[in-house]
Amino acid sequence: MKYLKSELPIAIALIILGLGFTLEHSAVEHGGGMLWGLLLVILAAIIGVAFRIAHHAEVLAMRFGEPYGTLILTLAAVSVEVVILVVLLMGEPNPTLARDTVFAAVMFDINGILGLAAIVGGLKHGSTKYNVDSANSFIAMLLVAIGVGMFIPDFVPEAKWQIYSIFSIGIMAIMYLAFLRLQTVEHRTFFEYSNETDDEVHDEAHSPNALHVAVMLGAIVLVGLLSEVLSVLLDAGLSGSDLPKAIPAVLVALISASPEILTALRAAQHNRMQTTVNIALGASLATVLLTLPVIEAIALFSGERIDMALTPVQAGMLLLTFLTVMNNLHDGETNAIEGISHFVLFAAFIALVAMGLI
Repeated sequence: MKYLKSELPIAIALIILGLGFTLEHSAVEHGGGMLWGLLLVILAAIIGVAFRIAHHAEVLAMRFGEPYGTLILTLAAVSVEVVILVVLLMGEPNPTLARDTVFAAVMFDINGILGLAAIVGGLKHGSTKYNVDSANSFIAMLLVAIGVGMFIPDFVPEAKWQIYSIFSIGIMAIMYLAFLRLQTVEHRTFFEYSNETDDEVHDEAHSPNALHVAVMLGAIVLVGLLSEVLSVLLDAGLSGSDLPKAIPAVLVALISASPEILTALRAAQHNRMQTTVNIALGASLATVLLTLPVIEAIALFSGERIDMALTPVQAGMLLLTFLTVMNNLHDGETNAIEGISHFVLFAAFIALVAMGLI
C-alpha cells in the first residue's frame, strides 16, 4: 500500500491522460481559459511523472554508486526530453524546435542547476569541493560536441546537409560511447569524490531493480502519450499569438530539468558538489550527444533539414556560459559567488526568451 501511494502521481497522470484525450478537441475549439487550463494540467502531470522517473533513477543510482549513479539519472532525464521532443516535432512544423530545446537544456543544466546548487552549497558549507578532473572532462567534450553539432551546421550548404548529418550521427555516437567507457573504466576516479556522504536518498531496500526499471520505462511511455496532447494544445495556443516561439523548447527543457534541479540541490545541501557537477555537466553532455543524433536521424528519414545552427544570440550566451564555467570550475572548489554568476546568466536567458529574442 505504501508503494502504491508513492506512485500516486503516475495514477493521477493516467486519469489526466484520459481527460486530455477526451477534452483536447473541445479545448482547441473554445480556446482561451479552457485551452490553457488543460495545457497547464497536462504539463503538471508530465512533471509529476518526470519526478517519479527521477526517483526510481535515484534509487538505482544509489545502489550502483558513482559514476554510474549520475549516469543513470542523466540518461533518465534525457530520455524524457527526447520522447517529448520527438512527439512535438510530429506536430506543427517547427524547424528550430530541436535546436532551441538543446540550447535551453544547456542553459537550465549549467546556469540553472549548477548556479542554484553552488549558491545553496556555498551558503551552507562555504567552499564546496569536487573533483576538478570531472569538470575538465565534461567541458572538453561539451565544447567539441556543441561545435560539431550546432556551430558547424551554419556553414554547411543545403546540398550537403545530408552527408554532414550522417557524419554528425556517427561522430556523436562514437564520442558518447568513448566517454562512457572512460567515465566508467579508465578514468572512473575523475567522477568520484571520496569525502562525500550519501544520506539524502533513502533506499527502498526490498524492491528489486527490475521493478524500478519497469516503472521507469512505463512512465517514459506515459510521458510520450501525455506529450501528444500537450503538442496539440501548444500548437493551438501559440498559433496566431504574440507569445515567444521558444516556449515549447523551454517547456521541454524545464520538464527534464525539474527533477535534476531538486536532486542537485539536495546533493549541494549535503556537501556533495561532485554529484551536482556530474548532474549539471553530464546532463548537458548527454542532451547534446544523444538528442542531436535522434533529431538528425528524423531529418534524414523525413528528407527535411532541421535547423541546428545557433543564432548569434544563442552563440553569444553559450560563449559567456562556457567562459564562466571554465573560470569557475578550475580549482576543485565552488562557492556562492560563482553560483550567482551562473544564475545571472540563467536570468538573462529567461529575459531573452520572454522578449522573443531566442
